[in-house]
Amino acid sequence: TTAAALEHFTVNFTITNLPYTSDLENPDSARFKATRRVMNMMLDRLLKKSSIGPVFQGCDTTDFRYELGSDRDQTRVDAVCTYSKEPWAAPLDRVGLYHQVSNKTRGITQLGPYSLDKDSLYVNG
Repeated sequence: TTAAALEHFTVNFTITNLPYTSDLENPDSARFKATRRVMNMMLDRLLKKSSIGPVFQGCDTTDFRYELGSDRDQTRVDAVCTYSKEPWAAPLDRVGLYHQVSNKTRGITQLGPYSLDKDSLYVNG
């Protein structure tokens, strides 16, 4: 058997109770590493329980940023998630996955200890 191809999709959202600080710009900072580790764990836990769970490989938080002109009390999170494109698995349904993530985050309001901006979630777009 041949190995399934790995496919990627992006997940983006804004946390409203994580103040943005300059150390979140630096991938080598302790705060970046710790926050990234927590984000990856929470996204992995969330997506393993979704419809892509059987083929889901994991997420890697790539960036923390703030929107220009926005409040620095909020932090934008960018993550790249990976799944194996198995012949038996349905293609990635980004709309369906968006709705599942929405449901599992109380209407895009909560991810673990973090409060989310309910209008900030994007799945592969």
